[in-house]
Amino acid sequence: MQDQQRIDKSPLVVDMDGTLVRSDTLHEALLAHFADRPQAVFRFLGLLAQGKARFKNALADECIIQGGELPLNQDVLEKIKQARQAGRKIILVSAADQRQAEAIADSVELFDEVYGTSEQTNSGKNLSGQSKAEFLVKLFGEGQFDYVGDSHVDLPVWQAANKTITVDASHKLRRAAEGVSENVEHLGRPRSKVSQFRHYLRALRPHQWVKNILIFLPMLAAHDFSKIGDALLAFVAFSMTASAIYLVNDVLDLSADRAHPRKCKRPFAACDIPVMHGPILFFGLFGFALLISLLFLPLIFSGVLLIYVATTVAYSLVLKRKLIVDVWTLAALYTIRLVAGAAATGISLSPWLLGFSMFLFFGLAAIKRQAELTDQIRRNVPDTAGRAYRTSDLPVLQMMALSAGYTAVLLFALYTNSAVVSETYAMPSLLWSVCPVLLYWITRIAIMTHRGYMTDDPIIFSAKDWQSQICGLLMAGLFVGASVLNW
Repeated sequence: MQDQQRIDKSPLVVDMDGTLVRSDTLHEALLAHFADRPQAVFRFLGLLAQGKARFKNALADECIIQGGELPLNQDVLEKIKQARQAGRKIILVSAADQRQAEAIADSVELFDEVYGTSEQTNSGKNLSGQSKAEFLVKLFGEGQFDYVGDSHVDLPVWQAANKTITVDASHKLRRAAEGVSENVEHLGRPRSKVSQFRHYLRALRPHQWVKNILIFLPMLAAHDFSKIGDALLAFVAFSMTASAIYLVNDVLDLSADRAHPRKCKRPFAACDIPVMHGPILFFGLFGFALLISLLFLPLIFSGVLLIYVATTVAYSLVLKRKLIVDVWTLAALYTIRLVAGAAATGISLSPWLLGFSMFLFFGLAAIKRQAELTDQIRRNVPDTAGRAYRTSDLPVLQMMALSAGYTAVLLFALYTNSAVVSETYAMPSLLWSVCPVLLYWITRIAIMTHRGYMTDDPIIFSAKDWQSQICGLLMAGLFVGASVLNW
C-alpha cells in the first residue's frame, strides 16, 4: 500500500515540443528570426557544426517564442491539472534551451520545476533521448517518475520511467512504447492519413489557383489559341509555384496568423502540420514547377517565374511592411501572371492590357488592405500586425481603391475606340457595354468591403459571390458577342 501511494505521488514529467506545445519551439524560433533578419540564417546554420546545444543557445540569445503565441495540447493540460489536484509535483523537461522552456512554463503556470538544455542543467548536453533519461534517473531515481512524451526519441525515457504516457502517437510508436514499458497510457489518437492529406491540401490553397487564369488572358485578348497547350503548362507551373509561396508566407507569418480570428485555423498556425515542412515543400513544389518550365516552355517563362518567386519572397520578408510599396507589389504580382502568359505563348502583351491591369490590380490590392483594416476596427485592434497601415488610413485606402478601379474602366473605354479593337473584334461597339458592368462590380466590392463583408482576398471573394459571378458571365458574353457578331 505504501509503495502504491509513493508511486501515485511520484512526479509527473512532461516534455514540451510536440507534447505540451503542439509545435517545435526551435523551428518556430528559427523561422521567426529568419522572417525578421533573413541574413542571420547562414550564421545559425554554421553553428550547427558546433552541436545542437550550442545552436539552441545562440538562437535563444536572439529569439524566444512566448507561450501565449503557441497552441497547447488540451489533453496534456488536462492530465497536468489532474496531477496537480492529486498533489503531485509537475516538472517540465525539454531539449529546448532553458530560457525557452522557462518562457513556456511561465505562460502555463502549472509547473513546479523547469529543466531545459543549458550548462547548468546537463553540462551543456542536448537534453533529449538517452541524455534526458539519465538526467531524470539521477534526479528522481529509476522508475520514480511518470513521463509524458510524443516521439521515438522518448523511448529511453519511457524505459526508465514508472509510467509511459504517449501523446497523439502513431500506431508504430504506441507499439514501441508498449515494448519498453508495461504501464502505458495513450493520450489523443493517431492522426489518419486522410486527415493529414487534407491539412496539406488546405495549406497549398488550391482555391487560390483561380488567380492564375490570368495566364490565359494574353491569348484570349489576341484571339490566338494555337499555344493553348503551353498556356496550360504555364498554368500548372504557376499554380505549383504559387502554392509553394503560400507555404513560405504561412510559416513566416505564424505570429500574426495566430492572432487573427480566421487565419489562426490555417494548418501551420494551428500546428496541424510541422512548421519545417513548409520550407521543405516549398523547394519540392518550386523545383518541380521550374523543371516543367525548363523542359517544356520558352526560357523566358522560367525567367518570369523566378522574378515572381523573388518578388513574393521579398514581399513576405520586407515589402509587406512598407507603406504603399506593399500595395504596388501585390498589383505587380497579378500583372506578372499576364507577363507569364505572354512569355509562355510567345504572344505580345498589349500596352492597353498592361495599363488596364496595373490600375485594376492596384485597386484590388488596396481593397485587400482596406478589408484587413476594416476587420481590425471591427475587432477593436488599433494597428494591423505586421503592416504599415493604421486604422486612421482607412479613408485613404478606400479612395485609392475606387480611383484606381475607375481609372481602369476609363482605360478600357479608351481601348474600345482603338485601332487594335477594330482589327480584332467583329463588333467592337459591343465592348462599350463592359464598362458599366465593370463600374458596378468595382463599386460593389468596395461597398462590401466597407461593410465588413470582404474576406482577405477580393479575387477569391468574387469567385464565391453570385453577383460577381453574374458580372463575370455578362462581360464574358459581351466579349464573345463582340468577337463573333457582325450586325
